Amino acid sequence: MATWAIGDLQGCLDPLQRLLERIRFDPAQDKLWFCGDLVNRGGQSLETLRLVHSLREHSIVVLGNHDLSLLAIGERRPEEQRKVNPDLQRVLLADDARTLLDWLRMQPLLHADRTLGWMMVHAGLAPKWTTALAEKHAGEIERKLRGEGYGKLLKNMYGDKPAWSPRLTGIERERAIINVFTRLRYCSPRGRIAFEEKGAPGTQQAGLYPWYEVPGRVERDLKIVCGHWSTLGLFIGHGVHAIDTGAVWGGKLTALQLDTDELRIVQVAGRDVPANPPQPRPPYHRPVRQQRAPTDS
Repeated sequence: MATWAIGDLQGCLDPLQRLLERIRFDPAQDKLWFCGDLVNRGGQSLETLRLVHSLREHSIVVLGNHDLSLLAIGERRPEEQRKVNPDLQRVLLADDARTLLDWLRMQPLLHADRTLGWMMVHAGLAPKWTTALAEKHAGEIERKLRGEGYGKLLKNMYGDKPAWSPRLTGIERERAIINVFTRLRYCSPRGRIAFEEKGAPGTQQAGLYPWYEVPGRVERDLKIVCGHWSTLGLFIGHGVHAIDTGAVWGGKLTALQLDTDELRIVQVAGRDVPANPPQPRPPYHRPVRQQRAPTDS
């Protein structure tokens, strides 16, 4: 019996199938944790979503920014839906689209397992959020998404402002929480997100820090596994295991075993990207400067 966390899929079905074969995934006894961004850009979003949905009794998914974007687009008029990229259009036009979207909307922003000693988010946590605070704020959004007013939330979640503050209310509070969980890479010591900064550590402007290195951040009682930051690559440090290794950009798709004290990582080749593929990444690294690669948003 094993529990594996898997990095961002972004519609890359073939690498996912290769990875499941490599880890010898057995749905009768194993569990999968998916770090979000199941869809977009990889060309196989519909098939990827269907496979993960078929494994729903044996897996846990947290929502990423691309997943939330798909849900928002799914609430628009048909003529507006036709303006999105073909990969997402295939999801929206599928016969089982409603089943897939309704299931996706029920997924959490954060999953915590205190028996395993791990929690999973897509992007990161605000510097002052303890595990308990993060669970509380995730719950605020999850209740909205699962309730009758989810359409209003999805329509109004876009935007870079305001910065998170516990004094926020209404849609501004909800937008700020969503941005932390699904879009965070760099922030200031006070927690203001630098949305324009998407490169590897060392490329950011002065005064900004990777979210897991912010001075004065709180200590958390669980290890964190996350994705979202492909230019960071496979990073292990400060209690964080970041496993988005750019499968959609021609990098790797990564699985990390969670139910062992040993560091066990399995990787397979990502999507075949013939033109200008990103440079290969090391097995894992500390926060050092790397070449800039294509980024997700």
